[in-house]
Amino acid sequence: MKHRFIFLFFLIVLTSCYQVERNCSDFKTGLFYSEVIINDKIFTSTFSRTDSIQVEFYNGKVDSTQIRWINDCEVVYKTINPKNMAERKDVHLKILKTTDSSYTFEYSYVGENFKQKGIAYRKK
Repeated sequence: MKHRFIFLFFLIVLTSCYQVERNCSDFKTGLFYSEVIINDKIFTSTFSRTDSIQVEFYNGKVDSTQIRWINDCEVVYKTINPKNMAERKDVHLKILKTTDSSYTFEYSYVGENFKQKGIAYRKK
């Protein structure tokens, strides 16, 4: 019993010291490409982001969205010219982890619980 307590104590101490790197402000603007896996299929897109607009190139189409940063790591996207009901829904994206050239994110429609994950890479 005493050994379990000591092991549990060290486990808590070691995991509490680990912090995921999140330098989100490094990814607020720039040119990126992303990968999202849906049903074992990889979907890629390229996008350019300024402080207030993101233009995405996907599957031969261009989509433009207004962006509103909630904080350094969370943003809400609103399609500028929605063509259907799905495009009228705002999308919430949260950056979970960053590296020097990429970030891992999760996103969902605002108000919905189902989330997808992906990775975005800074283009050089």
